[in-house]
Amino acid sequence: MFSLFILLLQRLGIILVLAFLLVNVSFFRKLITKKTLKAATALIAIFAVFTIISNLTGVEITRDNSLVQAPFLTGLPQSDSIANTRTLVITVAGIIGGPFVGSIVGFIGGLHRVIQGNFSDYFYIVSSTLVGFVSGTLAKRFSQRDSYPASWASAALGLLAESIQMVFIGIFSGLALVKLIIIPMMLLNSIGVSVFISILNAYLSNEQQLKAVQTHDVLNLANRTLPYFRQGLNINSAQQACRIIKEYTNFDAVGITDRINVLAHVGAGKDHHLAGQAVLTDLSKHVIASGTARFAYHKNEIGCPNANCPLASAIVLPLRVNDKTIGALKMYFTKAERLTTVEENLAQGLALIFSSQLALGMAEEQSKLASDAEIKSLQAQINPHFFFNAINTVNALMRTNVEQARAALLQLSTFFRSSLQGVTATQIPLKQEKEHVNSYMSLEQTRFPDKYTVIYNIDADSEVKVPPFCLQVLVENSVRHAFPNRRKGNIIRISVKQQEQSLIIVVADNGIGIKKELLTRLGQETIASSTGTGTALVNLNRRLIGLYGNESHLQIQSSEKGTTIKTIVPVSNPQNLSHQ
Repeated sequence: MFSLFILLLQRLGIILVLAFLLVNVSFFRKLITKKTLKAATALIAIFAVFTIISNLTGVEITRDNSLVQAPFLTGLPQSDSIANTRTLVITVAGIIGGPFVGSIVGFIGGLHRVIQGNFSDYFYIVSSTLVGFVSGTLAKRFSQRDSYPASWASAALGLLAESIQMVFIGIFSGLALVKLIIIPMMLLNSIGVSVFISILNAYLSNEQQLKAVQTHDVLNLANRTLPYFRQGLNINSAQQACRIIKEYTNFDAVGITDRINVLAHVGAGKDHHLAGQAVLTDLSKHVIASGTARFAYHKNEIGCPNANCPLASAIVLPLRVNDKTIGALKMYFTKAERLTTVEENLAQGLALIFSSQLALGMAEEQSKLASDAEIKSLQAQINPHFFFNAINTVNALMRTNVEQARAALLQLSTFFRSSLQGVTATQIPLKQEKEHVNSYMSLEQTRFPDKYTVIYNIDADSEVKVPPFCLQVLVENSVRHAFPNRRKGNIIRISVKQQEQSLIIVVADNGIGIKKELLTRLGQETIASSTGTGTALVNLNRRLIGLYGNESHLQIQSSEKGTTIKTIVPVSNPQNLSHQ
């Protein structure tokens, strides 16, 4: 038994070395994060090869329980058996790929074992398939957030899988064989599963830490690029921004273009990707034309006409303002294998942030041409404290939940972009206003989980036009004033109903209500108060009256059971659309 233990330990070493090499292959790392049929098929192929290797490198056990060592067991007599690590591989396949992948890998491994044994011991097909299914099913119960089961759980799954195999062997091959192999095989396969999954979990943990560091760097990067992108997209601003981006990332080259020319290129390939010249690569031209992101994993996919170009992989993303592509952000590696999902996610986040910064610059330029009254109105709509609170929330989440921090950043970008788009438009689609509210509430709910419940009752065409901020201001008013010191049970109801040629918009909450002495003044004038001045409601009320007449003024009702604010907006023919 000890000799068998040592021999199986050597075979286990082979599998674990392969596991270590596999985790360091970017192709495999991408597969384990995707839940597609194509990824599952690739995982089946990989682990099927592993099971066959396990069968071929097994230890032959003769009828009289003697051990036979051979480099590869391509075949063996029907009377002999094999001790191997096949069950380990099938268990790992189930844990990583789920019951479907585990079952198919188990079937292939069992079938190969039958062929290897000169078409004997057909029970291995059933037992191996069952092991894969059970491992994949139970792994879901033990899996942790963004990782696979812990070491102890993986070891337990390994023991269970090998126990299933031993039951079949005992029934069909006899207890004598089980007595010889049960201790070394259960022990080593259990340890092997635990070590294999620990290697994967270690990689995932390192990746999460890397994402946290990147998120922190992204905030600093965004802070440094903001002054340049606020100047608009030109050669000077793009050159400065590219230098900053390259400083904060691991990319070998960074470039920015407008729709026609290269504005800046820093790093590898700068000798022929020159500022002021036309865009060279086919990849960039496609992104600018289509407005969709593209990834190149090989030099040929980049399409640079310069044969000596050192760029081997690339991420090219559109820079969009007001749903129009105005240029492209390009990031390159000189080695194709360095491009991973981490870099892809980072680049996509940066493109969204830079697009928002460019939109901010354009909005500021437009604001310079507007009247002082319009500028004050914009300042009243965008609450700076909200943005500071959101950024602080993202900073806190980076230490506990990187994915949630990234999601919050995207919501902040959406909210910021919607706020800026509302500056120059007098009317926007209802669905856009609803997205604005969703992004605002998502950020608030990230700060205060389970504190707010938003209920929609919308019975109107999503494309019907409404004034910008008409819902967001009312919802924010409820969030800021309706529920002091109440952590749960805070409900905000949003109702939009179309009746003939009018939209009836109602935002109601179940908060503490508004003091009677303030109720008649709210929306009519600013109020000196420790909790706010009501400026946003005043501006919204004035905009509604200016656009549609007195019939659309804010109607406010309030009691100790909550507050309801209502307005009626014509579906068409507003009185004053001169600002559009």
